[in-house]
Amino acid sequence: MFFQRYFKFMSHDMAIDLGTANTVVYVRGRGIVLNEPSVVAIETINGVKRVRAVGDDAKLMMGKTPGSIEAIRPLRDGVIADIDVAEQMIKHFIQKVHGPRRFPRWPEIVICVPSGSTSVERRAIRDAASNAGASQVWLIEEPMAAAIGAGMPVTEPIGSMVVDIGGGTTEVAVLSLRGLAYTTSVRVGGDKMDEAIGSYVRRNHNLLIGEATAERIKQEVGVAKMPADGKGETIHIKGRDLVNGVPKEITITQAQIAEALTEPVSAIVEGVRIALENTAPELAADIVDQGIVLTGGGALLTGIDEVLREATGLPVSIADDPLTCVALGTGRALEDPVFRGVLQTA
Repeated sequence: MFFQRYFKFMSHDMAIDLGTANTVVYVRGRGIVLNEPSVVAIETINGVKRVRAVGDDAKLMMGKTPGSIEAIRPLRDGVIADIDVAEQMIKHFIQKVHGPRRFPRWPEIVICVPSGSTSVERRAIRDAASNAGASQVWLIEEPMAAAIGAGMPVTEPIGSMVVDIGGGTTEVAVLSLRGLAYTTSVRVGGDKMDEAIGSYVRRNHNLLIGEATAERIKQEVGVAKMPADGKGETIHIKGRDLVNGVPKEITITQAQIAEALTEPVSAIVEGVRIALENTAPELAADIVDQGIVLTGGGALLTGIDEVLREATGLPVSIADDPLTCVALGTGRALEDPVFRGVLQTA
């Protein structure tokens, strides 16, 4: 009976992967319970702002709202851009996970942050979680969480390299003995890929498309390298013709998408190269054997592992569940005393 009461008491603690594109919530003893877009729809009535929708419902409104409603993404490049809206979003997700009932105590929350975030950015994340109702806020660096979630030997004296390609940033890190031996954060991720696709279509086809359409193109036919036949699959996309000002549909190929994504993919490759150049020789020797592990939504871009393999000459693999690796690792750091040493208070 005591164990049941104790487990229930502890089960409010949660780990949050507060991502630029998606927020994933892991609850102690229950695993991942929520995975929704990091979007908040704010409605203004008579000068008073209120939250209209959060998550999936808010994302459906992006690019389709009237003047009184604004769909906001409170995180940009992996850090909080609008702390008030981020706080409302975190509160909403906490209530959605636990319901409106009163807690026996406020939950302990672990949140992952980009390795390159400043102390001011980290304080903003901590304050947003505290104001949302957390009794204690711990921070964990994103590449460490990704490595733990991918099952890499981060507690052993073995060098491991993880590349976490998120919505706003790409985290590249070499880990050993519960620490980051070297880390770099490249402010390129899924968002920059979407922007690159939108810019390419506008520049080459005089067609204006929205964020949601660019993201759909990336997910359905996005490739990191030129297709073998020089063309690949095709996709029909709709937008507004910039010449005539009317809706229009065109067809584009995977080869064109590969061309559009050349710049963001090259930036990710360059970040990995810089990390390898700055890695200690003994750790570099381990990476030759262990290889590079890709996590994050960007790891699902077709051919990104092949591009990195060709650029580095090292074995490159994609984690089993790249989309939730960071959340799973953050949750394990919350639950497992072995990983408590990687958590930070500020």
